[in-house]
Amino acid sequence: MNIKLKMPFNYKRLLLQNLIFTISFFLFSEIASAQSPWVNLAKKPSTLGIENGLAAYDAGAFNLKLVKSSQTVAGLQPKNIKDFDFTPSDSLKVRSSDGLYHLGDINLKIRSGNDASWKSYSTAAKRMPVKAIAVKGKVLASADLAATLPADIPLQIIRSWEMSEGKLTLKFEIKNKTAANVEIGALGIPMIFDNILEGRTLEQTHAKNVFYDPYIGRDAGYLQVTRLSGQAPSLIVAPVGNTPFEAYNPLNDDRTPRGIAFEGFYEWMVYSKAYAENEWKNADQWNVPTSTILKPNETKTYALQFMLSGTAKDIESKLIQNKRPVSISIPGYVLPKDVNAKLYVNYTKKIKSITAFPDKALTISASGVTKNGWKNYSVKGNSWGRARLTIVYDDGLEQTVNYKIIESESKVIASYGNFLTTKQWFDQPHDVFKRSPSVITYDNEKQQQVVQDNRAWIAGLSDEGGAGSWLGAIMKQLVNPDKTEIDKLQKFVDTVMFGNIQLKDGPQKYGVKKSLFFYEPDSMPKNTYAKDINFKTWSAWPSKEANNLGRSYNYPHVAAAHWMMYRLARNYTGLVAQGTWKQHLIDAAETGMAMVNIAPYYAQFGQMEGTIFYLILTDLKNEGLSDEANKLSEAMKKRADHWRSLEYPFGSEMPWDSTGQEEVYVWSNYFGYEDKAKITLDAILAYMPVMPHWAYNGNARRYWDFLYGGKLQRIERMIHHYGSALNSIPVLMDYRKNPNDFYLLRAGYGGLLGSISNITQDGFAPAAFHAYPSTLKNDGITGDYGSGFFGYAVNTSSYILEHPEFGWLAFGGNLKKEKNSVNVDITTAAKSSVYLAPIGLWISLDAGKIESVSYNISTGEVRLMLEKADQYTPAAVIRIAQPAKLPNVGTYEIKTAGKKERGATLINLSKTGTTEVLIQK
Repeated sequence: MNIKLKMPFNYKRLLLQNLIFTISFFLFSEIASAQSPWVNLAKKPSTLGIENGLAAYDAGAFNLKLVKSSQTVAGLQPKNIKDFDFTPSDSLKVRSSDGLYHLGDINLKIRSGNDASWKSYSTAAKRMPVKAIAVKGKVLASADLAATLPADIPLQIIRSWEMSEGKLTLKFEIKNKTAANVEIGALGIPMIFDNILEGRTLEQTHAKNVFYDPYIGRDAGYLQVTRLSGQAPSLIVAPVGNTPFEAYNPLNDDRTPRGIAFEGFYEWMVYSKAYAENEWKNADQWNVPTSTILKPNETKTYALQFMLSGTAKDIESKLIQNKRPVSISIPGYVLPKDVNAKLYVNYTKKIKSITAFPDKALTISASGVTKNGWKNYSVKGNSWGRARLTIVYDDGLEQTVNYKIIESESKVIASYGNFLTTKQWFDQPHDVFKRSPSVITYDNEKQQQVVQDNRAWIAGLSDEGGAGSWLGAIMKQLVNPDKTEIDKLQKFVDTVMFGNIQLKDGPQKYGVKKSLFFYEPDSMPKNTYAKDINFKTWSAWPSKEANNLGRSYNYPHVAAAHWMMYRLARNYTGLVAQGTWKQHLIDAAETGMAMVNIAPYYAQFGQMEGTIFYLILTDLKNEGLSDEANKLSEAMKKRADHWRSLEYPFGSEMPWDSTGQEEVYVWSNYFGYEDKAKITLDAILAYMPVMPHWAYNGNARRYWDFLYGGKLQRIERMIHHYGSALNSIPVLMDYRKNPNDFYLLRAGYGGLLGSISNITQDGFAPAAFHAYPSTLKNDGITGDYGSGFFGYAVNTSSYILEHPEFGWLAFGGNLKKEKNSVNVDITTAAKSSVYLAPIGLWISLDAGKIESVSYNISTGEVRLMLEKADQYTPAAVIRIAQPAKLPNVGTYEIKTAGKKERGATLINLSKTGTTEVLIQK
């Protein structure tokens, strides 16, 4: 629902409007309830046997409840917190019919003797009471599962719940009861935890629900389950014995209604060969798919243990405490070719071998052992693409670490900018929708521009899915300005964006339309619309809806474009007419004001890329434009005050979202609302995991935007959707305030580099990468990627720190230590900022590039070597700040002579070589 208002930004009116919207929504829901999939699900006959009661057990850190008839989990409640359950016990009754998975179920694909085809078996398919087995010792409950499996299964499966070394363990003993060999080609253990958000408020979801993420690392793999609030406790599911985490399979046959309020369940795959030969045959898996042979009368045991942990930050230390392998890669698992990386491994057993796949894709060499026994390796990426390290330990345990090797950041960003302004450059002067010239959505599978789509915004240059490409092209100029690209983009800004996407005059000046493309065949010339596209859908907006100005999420894209034109005009010579800088900045600020005045309903929520308004406000203040700054600040404070009044201020047009947190944190931090900033950061860390896998490390959760911004449209965990980079903004901002929190740096940097990990070698940037093991590849169209690139562009930096265990480290640079000097060659594409954690010093350049930085450990002196001047950059514009309040550090100043202006120091650059800049206390 979109609401078009002509009123000042007023939260009392807004709340009234929200109430009207809510009443209307529930009235509509009542009318539609007969068709509700949840209502239909509840009508299914209950077969789980919950009417026969539950059994309760003391399971160490947990209170465990099992359904007596099925011995599946009805409750897994940590003892250290009240009224919380890791499993979806609230929906147990509605989810009690056949075909619905519960913790304790098992799925198999097997074949016997000379059979060529695989046959599937599942304990969830047709429920029957299982046969309980007498227990003793540490076994809590045990059952033969034959009754709930088809009679022709050649296996006997005994499932037990038991305590092992004080930890709850789920164990399956599988015996071949026939005279022929049985091959198990797939063995999946459903991981059923309460990620069902349906019907809950934000307060309830953050109190009751969890998200979970996999480290698909074979014997070292684990599943981490975190509460939406980010508060303790968390849960770790880890293997016992030979139960590798080989693959992670979505349980799409589970009939729990999936959608924007429920991502779906997954299963821990021990073996996956049967899937790899069939359903997944067109995808390259994270690990080598395997199977196992059970000889006649042979029994094999598979088990998982459940460990209670603290917050997400405590998971690695909990794994180490329980003698599980832990690996940490610096700067992460997205590895530019020109970066010298480190890998630290903590495990009690010696490493027998480390191998790379593909062969020679990675070079790895031992570099000693740290003081507390972490094994240290140097790692270098050689071949672009996915790569995997396999570590084999003396005890036979096998661990895999998945990397994504990319070209140097500079090459990645250059190819991205070129692709956008060539293959995606839409130049058709007679386009009836007035979209020319522009950067338009691109279909990389068809190798053609997307000029029509039944989702109007995709071809309409607005919304994230349509504005994404031109936004990315413009933000690329912040990282590495290119005159040829800028000339094209200025034409777009002056003719299409400002004056068509955004109103340039009239009573609603600065309002932003939802789409330039629309579907209205009766008012358009014959044959305007493609006949092979189904336009009979809600998303094929007519012109009235496309021209609606009420969606606030469209405003940050436009504001960012105005701001970039200001930056180019102000800080460079000859890229954009320098005399226009002030108007560009005012246009950016007015776009922010238009958002709260013209689109106030959604403006009550944090916006993706909302950081842009903070950047605009900062520059208004730097330029001395006090009236404009005060007006914008007041409008943003009203929003922040509203968020401060809420327990969890992360609302959105969706029931739950992972993109509003960025702006909520930025403004809460700016206005000193530290309590809300912390709540926001904790929530981000709950859905932005840190783990040894490039796809999941720093990957902020999103699972529905393939529907709105992708080509392959389905509910699916997205790999490095734009949320990765946007959420890295508050995480790294908080790290700069708290430089001793190494976890923040790892999470934030994982999201930062994750955001460019999917860009292809020729520069195509997809909406996201598909996580389903049947796909495991980029989506086909550019979609809403540009929002993520915004996050990368405004947040890219190098970080230098001394870690208490690992010593001196660099993220975004190659480091060498010589006596009292730490020297870092910068490897980021922008080369525009450096953070020195030991002194909490934040150095950023509005223009110019840092070639290297030197830090004197004894004196605290910092020296920058700046690249030589070019045609458009005669001077560097340098800013320094000290966001961390560290004791005994003092106040730093730029000592090299330069002009003080706008809160920065302007230093003329040498035309022939580097320029040294000295920064001292």
